[in-house]
Amino acid sequence: MKSRILAATGVIALATATITGCSSAGAAGGDSDTLTFMFRGSDAEKAAYTAAIEQFEKDNDVDVKIIMTTADEYSTKLKAAITGKQIPDVFYVDPGSVQAYVKSGIIKDITEEVEASADLDNVWAYGVDSYRFDGKIMGEGAIYAMPKDIGPFSFGYNKTMFEAAGIPLPSTDTPYTWDEFIDVAEKLTLDTDGDGTLDQWGTGLNVQWNLQSFVWSNGGDWLNEDHTEVTVDTPEFAEALQFFADMSNVAKVTPSTTDAQTLDTYQRWMQGQIGFFPVGPWDVPTYEKLDFEWDLIPYPAGATGETATWTGTLGIAVAETTKNAELATKLAIYLSTDETAQQSLVDAGVQIPNLKDMADTWVSESTLPPANKQEFLDVANDYGRALPANTTYSAEWYDELFKNIQPVLDGEQTAADYLAEVQPRMQELLDKANADAGIG
Repeated sequence: MKSRILAATGVIALATATITGCSSAGAAGGDSDTLTFMFRGSDAEKAAYTAAIEQFEKDNDVDVKIIMTTADEYSTKLKAAITGKQIPDVFYVDPGSVQAYVKSGIIKDITEEVEASADLDNVWAYGVDSYRFDGKIMGEGAIYAMPKDIGPFSFGYNKTMFEAAGIPLPSTDTPYTWDEFIDVAEKLTLDTDGDGTLDQWGTGLNVQWNLQSFVWSNGGDWLNEDHTEVTVDTPEFAEALQFFADMSNVAKVTPSTTDAQTLDTYQRWMQGQIGFFPVGPWDVPTYEKLDFEWDLIPYPAGATGETATWTGTLGIAVAETTKNAELATKLAIYLSTDETAQQSLVDAGVQIPNLKDMADTWVSESTLPPANKQEFLDVANDYGRALPANTTYSAEWYDELFKNIQPVLDGEQTAADYLAEVQPRMQELLDKANADAGIG
């Protein structure tokens, strides 16, 4: 049978709504001989999934309809499908949604099937544990999805820029200290054409996706151990946020606000104007086309002396309402752990292998950039953490930090003052999330 790629707008009516219990909802597949798989991704990912699913169809005598959306549209359209009782049989889920989906009866407990058919010792534990939930604590108990991938959020540098400036290349093992990082970034911040205006910068980082590394490596964190207290108002956290802001306002190693409005830092990195920039596995296909050499290194380390970053993940869940639970679960496990399916995704360059033995081979044999692929695996194995909101019932408390952070980034307010001001609002939202989750 031939898989069919369907535009999500042709299957799901657009709507916005709160997720509610859906025990009587139907599945978008419509019958037990057809499965629907909804995901978001790039053209490369679509081609990889098409090839993998066509093989699954042949092996299992089933028709799989593929519903694809853009990354920006996915959450809205999935919620619309849930509200309209047209839930796909198999679909992407993020760790932060697991608790709500379990409580609402939307996703199926697939523990028994996974443990019977998958070699979990050969799958990244972080990936599997991100979709475990025992009714109280994320990371423990039953499995509600299999990892589509894990995404070690690593740190890249422009090797060509370093060589042109005559700066020794950074170590792939020992992270820069913050002082060393600023020193190098200042040397890379230049007016290369002599017109009196900077056109090259040491770095240009987004606070929402890069602050975590600086906070964690400085000994700070967002939450206490049992996730009941917001801890952003500590000296360690304040020092990290202040350092982040001072990169622009004191060291001036990032594009100014005006520069960023003209061309954002991602585009400047792509054009070879930025020395250091984050790199996730999903970036690799695009970065292969860059006109300069680049590679991976650890993030600079704060007071702990140890590098830190986060590891993303998406899961593949099965709808509680599917009319063919056996095949739907088999498809989720297949996409996550089958060697051929994984090879299709790895060949497309959109992720590192889910299977640890494949990942080791990929590091040693793949000739595609980056040269230091081992850094991705080091993040996955050793020091990558979950994003703070992934372990709580909702992300509102976490998002609150970033809503009014701009005055700190602009140098108009100190980090310590802002964090003291925002912590109570974050705590109130965390308390609500924990109450909604039944955690008292």
